[in-house]
Amino acid sequence: MAAMTPTTTETIEIAINGAPRAVPRDATLADVLAALGLDTRLVVVEHNRRIVRRTALGGVRVAPGDTLELVHFVGGG
Repeated sequence: MAAMTPTTTETIEIAINGAPRAVPRDATLADVLAALGLDTRLVVVEHNRRIVRRTALGGVRVAPGDTLELVHFVGGG
């Protein structure tokens, strides 16, 4: 995962689409998406089995053991 700008160097483990990931303790969902290079306008985020509105992504912090399911849309034909 790309570097995030945490307020602390301590990391926690979460699961993203079933795979374990270490993220900074104070990371928000928006931070995680940015580190993954995903555009928040093109991603649906399920945090602990609940869909999170785009407008709330910057206000929801991840905690140890959290699970994220990310679905991103790709254009094309």
